Amino acid sequence: MTTGHARLAAQLYTVREFTQTPDGLASTLERVRAIGYTAVQLSAIGPIGVDQVRSMLDDAGLVACNTHVPFDRLQHDLPVVIDEHRTLRCRHLAVGSIDRVYRADGAAGYRRFAHEAEEIGRRLADAGMTFSYHHHGFEFERFPGTPGTALEIIFGETEPRYVQAELDTYWIQYGGGDPVWWIRRMERRMPVVHLKDMAIQRNEQIMTEVGTGNLNWPAILDACRAARVEWYAVEQDVCQRDPFESLAISYANLALMGVE
Repeated sequence: MTTGHARLAAQLYTVREFTQTPDGLASTLERVRAIGYTAVQLSAIGPIGVDQVRSMLDDAGLVACNTHVPFDRLQHDLPVVIDEHRTLRCRHLAVGSIDRVYRADGAAGYRRFAHEAEEIGRRLADAGMTFSYHHHGFEFERFPGTPGTALEIIFGETEPRYVQAELDTYWIQYGGGDPVWWIRRMERRMPVVHLKDMAIQRNEQIMTEVGTGNLNWPAILDACRAARVEWYAVEQDVCQRDPFESLAISYANLALMGVE
């Protein structure tokens, strides 16, 4: 087991096929810690009780830096979600995407989501927790008669202390945005950033390990430091090799880039 870099976390969505059972999750956490990660984002794991998850994290020497929680659970089951996160000792929550029912209404749907998300974020703030929105590429759509993108609607219509950002470097680039510009815009509003790289394979965009693609990592990491990012979560939705090997490559490259 390596000592680890305190700000580097593994987004478990990367290894989701291995985390659906208690034995699989326990083994996965041990493997992630052996790479050097000191934290994980809990996402896409199987139906495993939070007490058991917390015990597994402790056994592996890991902390849960944040989670992805379905938006409908935050709307209808928030007290239970808060209790679960207190058990996990995890104060950062995020929603992984906006539901299609909001997207179907264009700009008005994004505004409605923003207002509902802000109320959830307010209640989480009262509990000592944060709420963040994680995007993909479709939030970079623009609507007739509306300035800015859908993502700008979400963050422009909400109070920063109640709706924070979980920006994803790949998806910003995919949507035609500038990762550095967006990270700097979210200064002090982004406790966790998702790091993944973009490469071109047979003229198609693919996700690849951090440092092996075409994103400008020196500028991105400088922006993250200026924005006071707390956790750097490595994620790769689709890997070209064993996903644990992908996590290890990204970890090693980020360590060489000075992420501590």
